Amino acid sequence: MKGNHSKTHVIVFVILLFAACLDVEAHSCRPSGRIRGKKPDPEKCNPEIESDCCIEGKMYTTYKCSPPVTKHTKAKLTLNSFEKGGDGDSRSVCDNKYHSDDLPIVALSTGWFNNLKRCFHNITITANGRNVVAMVVDERDSTMGCDKDHDYHPPCDNNIVDASRAVWTALEVPLVDWGELEVTWSPV
Repeated sequence: MKGNHSKTHVIVFVILLFAACLDVEAHSCRPSGRIRGKKPDPEKCNPEIESDCCIEGKMYTTYKCSPPVTKHTKAKLTLNSFEKGGDGDSRSVCDNKYHSDDLPIVALSTGWFNNLKRCFHNITITANGRNVVAMVVDERDSTMGCDKDHDYHPPCDNNIVDASRAVWTALEVPLVDWGELEVTWSPV
């Protein structure tokens, strides 16, 4: 009887371990593919003005998902202009409009953007000992890139919160440090 009891414990342990592995697997975000960089059109993507342009022949990872959203989701804050003629130079996906960079607005990586489900929802961004509430108005595509539609920019990483200058100002990040910053964010 004692031997059967030990076998039962081992079987239960293996089942619990397997279930824990499945739980971790369900919450991970793995690459969904790769795309090959194409030669950028110099009028669309100019590395001399610090544009991140695709490199012909280089392979870029794509993602359909982003890390799980928590109360303190880690992300990279990047700087973007949502205005006509700005570095994004396209209308926001949520409303097909341009937006003032004086408003606290953001674009999220594809997985976090969640097929338009985060449009016009507010998120709280925390960095530099401060918080700012910003509205989601756009997506940063992490599934496509290196083509005319994406101005020959690579696909975005899957952990991007792309913010207007109003967000950077509210976080009191010194202007010299604008560009990329480790932050956390959460839904409001």
